[in-house]
Amino acid sequence: MKNLVMLIIGVGIGFVAAHQINKTPEGRRFFEEVDSRVGEFTGAVVDGYRAREAELRAAVAEAEETIADLKRSQG
Repeated sequence: MKNLVMLIIGVGIGFVAAHQINKTPEGRRFFEEVDSRVGEFTGAVVDGYRAREAELRAAVAEAEETIADLKRSQG
C-alpha cells in the first residue's frame, strides 16, 4: 500500500514538473520532439504489425490451398 501511495505521489510530482517545463519555449520544443519520436515509433510498430499480419494471412491461405489440393488428390 505504501508503494502505491509513493507511486501516485511520484506521478503527481512528475505531472506538475512536466507542466512547468512545458511553459518554457525550450520545454515546449523538447516535448514536441518527444511527441514526434513517439509518433514515429508508433507508426513503425503499426507498420511492422500490419506487414507480419499480411505474411501470416498469406501463409494460412497457402496452407489451406495445399490442404484442399491434398484432399482432392486423395479423394
